[in-house]
Amino acid sequence: MTEIDARKLECPKPVLLVKEEADKGAVQIRACVDNEVAAGNVTRFFESRRYAASREDGAEGIYITGKKSGETAAVQKDGGARTALLFTSDKIGAPSDGLGEVLMKAYLGTLTKTSTPPAAIALMNEGVKMALPEASTLDTLKELEAAGTKILICGTCTKHFGITDQITIGTISNMFEISEAVFGADKPIVLG
Repeated sequence: MTEIDARKLECPKPVLLVKEEADKGAVQIRACVDNEVAAGNVTRFFESRRYAASREDGAEGIYITGKKSGETAAVQKDGGARTALLFTSDKIGAPSDGLGEVLMKAYLGTLTKTSTPPAAIALMNEGVKMALPEASTLDTLKELEAAGTKILICGTCTKHFGITDQITIGTISNMFEISEAVFGADKPIVLG
């Protein structure tokens, strides 16, 4: 079994260390992390690569063990082009007395009316504020999530703004998972 000490490492380093070992063909990997966000990120990475993931809380940290259970998951193609969006702001355009927020809410609302919702929406930098309970965009993001859109929220960003505990939608994620979701899509779109 490959052992990784990923405590006290900034996002996305724990996932990247696990990925490095998985790419070498490791059948069983045990990573020790020191926070819930890192534990969730490593667990989702294992699952995305078809490792059976298990968790053990210990005195020294949180141990996530991944054991290979099949081939790497194939990218799903459903006949239509997969779109993913990366928002780096909670507004569209420059600050303008509320217009940018109105435009963002309208844009997201339009996405709920499309026949194929985006595969993923990632929120980074000021964009993470769209996932706050008081944000005018929250209900629309919930509607998109219910329609199958994966909502990924940058954990480094929520930590920077001190809002991690206030996020009530999606998954607190990491740069690696966000990059794969957005730039692995057929149509990546970046707004911000």
